Amino acid sequence: MKLIIHGGFFSESSTNQETKKAKQDALASIVTLGHEYLKTHTALETVVYTVALLEDNDLFNAGIGSQIQSDGKVRLSAALMDGKTEKFSGVINVEDVKNPVEIAQKLLTSDDRVLSGAGAQQFARTNGFEYFDPITAQRQSEYEAKLNQKNNKGTVGCVALDADGNLAAATSTGGKGFEIPCRVSDSATVAGNYANQHAGISCTGVGEDIVSGALAAKIVTRVTDGFSLKEATDKSFAELKAFDGFAGVVGITATGEVYHCDSHPYMVWASFDVNLQVFS
Repeated sequence: MKLIIHGGFFSESSTNQETKKAKQDALASIVTLGHEYLKTHTALETVVYTVALLEDNDLFNAGIGSQIQSDGKVRLSAALMDGKTEKFSGVINVEDVKNPVEIAQKLLTSDDRVLSGAGAQQFARTNGFEYFDPITAQRQSEYEAKLNQKNNKGTVGCVALDADGNLAAATSTGGKGFEIPCRVSDSATVAGNYANQHAGISCTGVGEDIVSGALAAKIVTRVTDGFSLKEATDKSFAELKAFDGFAGVVGITATGEVYHCDSHPYMVWASFDVNLQVFS
């Protein structure tokens, strides 16, 4: 059983040691809780549980504390992929909800598995997800001052390998902040979140770059074709250099290989196998 999570890129990690440590401590706590949960649950259940914990922590740009778009609204996107069934589900730019990853989980058994905007919100309400305002005082202050909005490349994600050898990946984001309303990121696409029976990947960084590189799906496809996870990731990141792509990934394979990579500092991440690791 293995678990790896990320808390996105944070420009302040290089200068604000207090903030950096708070995020590292939060990741350490969440990955430990997630690994304990994994002992009695599937990979699919675990990535939803763990990403929901990340969404509930206002240190991260997903769920509570998400960045605010240029019209003053928060719109959330999240995706889920079950490596066992190879089914993908997601919500894009859904408003007034707390945990978009849980809505993605509910959509996994639906005929229409990726919903956006008002349709996603209506699906959420129909399925018992109540109104929730994810804007925090800090994000509102940043929005009003137009500070730090374009420098926080934050997304959260999780990949899990369970005791039965099944993989799953989940990714959630509040966007990049101050973007054009309803801009679509990579997080609720197969470019940013992908898993099959061979590997699972969750991405963070600049969504447009990740989509241009078809990053998560490309890495998993290369593993499926016989690459190691490191080889697949490194080759895919080398291809991002053509347009100076800004990205980070965490991943696990069915054989238990765990790997992370980023094109620019600093992605914060944590993993739990036999021991806890937290880095940025």
